[in-house]
Amino acid sequence: MSFKGRHGQLVDETSLAVERGALLLVVADAQLERTALALMLSGRMSPSSGTVQWSTAPGMKTLRAHSALVDSPQVNEPEAHLKVRDVVSEDLALVPGPFWRRPQSKKWLAKHGFDHLAGDWIDTIDPLIRLDLLTRLAIENHNTDCLVFDSPDRHGIDEPTWLESLEELTHTRRQLTVIAVVSRVPDSWEGPVVFAG
Repeated sequence: MSFKGRHGQLVDETSLAVERGALLLVVADAQLERTALALMLSGRMSPSSGTVQWSTAPGMKTLRAHSALVDSPQVNEPEAHLKVRDVVSEDLALVPGPFWRRPQSKKWLAKHGFDHLAGDWIDTIDPLIRLDLLTRLAIENHNTDCLVFDSPDRHGIDEPTWLESLEELTHTRRQLTVIAVVSRVPDSWEGPVVFAG
């Protein structure tokens, strides 16, 4: 797949595949390139050339239905002026299904141990807790099988710590596929890596 932006090539031809229950790192230099990759890999943007698909199902619709884009800068990262309870309310409102089946934000926060943060501004909480919160919101949709993280290394969390957090997602009963689009390969990472272009 590749993507041509308004002012030139944004993502050069890149090929990758990732299994269920695995974590793949995709490395790209510029933030715009990382975001474009994350959007394509989560089915939110069609590549200019090439294809992206989930399992054997052709087309972006299936990929979009089974994937979640997590914390993409200027796309779906929480706005700094929102409190934690507002971020949770907004994300839970987007979970597909009848509204009466959706959890209430207050109960959801208590269930996941975030209730003490409800009144805090989202940009003031610990970055690792923020990552955990946004991840749990993303998998609230039970159709989600693939999580695509846009630059999880940008928040200053120790590399082994955010890597461990993402790896843990692959070992759950759901066998989530996890793709992290990052600026560099962490020194401690020995798993699969793809370089953009």
